[in-house]
Parts: sequence; C-alpha cells; structure tokens
Amino acid sequence: MNPRVIIVRAAGINRDGDAARAVTMAGGSADIVHIGRLIDGSVSLGDYAMLIVPGGFSYGDHLGAGAMLAVDIVHRLGDDIRRFVEDGRAVLGICNGFQVLVKSGLLPGATLAKRSASLTHNASGRFECRWVRLAAGPSRSIFTHGIDVPIEVPVAHGEGRFVMESDAALDALAANGQVPFRYITTDNQPTELYPANPNGSRLGIAAVSDESGRIMGMMPHPENALTPWQHPRWTRESRTHGDGLAIFQNGIAWVKHI
Repeated sequence: MNPRVIIVRAAGINRDGDAARAVTMAGGSADIVHIGRLIDGSVSLGDYAMLIVPGGFSYGDHLGAGAMLAVDIVHRLGDDIRRFVEDGRAVLGICNGFQVLVKSGLLPGATLAKRSASLTHNASGRFECRWVRLAAGPSRSIFTHGIDVPIEVPVAHGEGRFVMESDAALDALAANGQVPFRYITTDNQPTELYPANPNGSRLGIAAVSDESGRIMGMMPHPENALTPWQHPRWTRESRTHGDGLAIFQNGIAWVKHI
C-alpha cells in the first residue's frame, strides 16, 4: 500500500495540487485536506505517514508570512502535531509552508510555540520568481538522500531570508547538519550574494531541518520541478524527470515503514 500523505490546505494556499501530483509521482497516496477538517476532528492526522504544508499566501499573509496558519497549528492542532512528530513521521514545508513551520516552532528545533528563527524580507527588496541552483548536504535530512549533484528548481517568494538571533546560531545550525540545501553559484559554490541567492540568507541557506532530519522546510519549489518540460532549458537538455522529484521520492521511501 502506498504511504498516505496529507497536504494541508487553507485560504490562500495555491500549490496544494502541485504537491499532490509530486506525492503521486513519487509513489505515495495524496489527500488534500482543509485545515478546518483537522481542527473539527473529521480527519485524523494520525492516519497519515507524512504531512506537507504547501506554498501560497496562507490567510493572505495579513499578519506576516505563514503567521496565522502557524497559530492554528500551535493552538488548535498542537497535541496532534506533537504526537505525529514523536511517532517518527515526516513533515515537509515548502515556501509559505516553510514559513509556517518556522513560525510555529517546528523548525529548527521541533518545539511547538518556541520560535528561535524567522524568515524575513528578501535582501533585494523584491519578490523573486525564477529558477535557482541548489546543492544538498551534508545534512541530517531524510529528504536529501542520494542527491549528490546540484539541482535546479524555481523560487517564488518575497520573504525568504532565513535569520536567527545571531551569526553564531546560524553557524551552529549548519555545523549540526541542519542545512539540507544551499543556494549555489554557477561554479557550485554556496553563496550569500544576489542573484544566485535570491533572498540573501546567510551561508546560502535555502532549507532547514530539525535534528531528527524528518522535518524539513525549504523556500524553493521542488513540486514545480517534476517533469523535464517544466525546466526552461527542456528543449536543449536531455532530462528524464525534474530535479525536484527526488525530494519527494526520498520522503516517501522513508515513511514506507510507518
């Protein structure tokens, strides 16, 4: 039986269908579920092996990117989320979903309501919508297994610069293997500089995981890099699939034992 993956939808989220397609292509079974159904108990989080919080503009980002959905997760689904994580299941947040995981406290420390980081405005001061290059690991993340060459995926965000209380905290995060992906230049070097780094995150941070490696958030959109023809150079290059598919395949492979 294919692992069941729940993709949480809320007002303003617009990449839920893309995430569901990614899960299906990776060998999972995807259910798109409005967060209200989790809150009222008509759907149980415990029936799923993986949770995906997809991209968009949840609740219009009126109180900051991902802030209102994070409040729902902490205060209305807190016990369910804690059990889900403690049971060894996987969580992936993409773009706005990454913001939700950070603002709920699930990243980088997997502690609900205890926020130690944030995602703030791009250093460029602009919304960035284009393709970028990423390098994986070394990291604890289950989602990067076997990704040993640079990948190319799109970004679409205005608040993607990952920050913590100090440079020392960011250095410690990286040293602890909690930076699964970094933005890289054309010669494959991690960079903080625009345009290779679209938001100015220090150390080139494009993704963050918790210490277990089972919770990961990333600003780029792997769910929009699944097929060869989604890539801007698809007519000039020979590709069998998009670079983002491997991230979902890794997640599905991990949760098959649950």
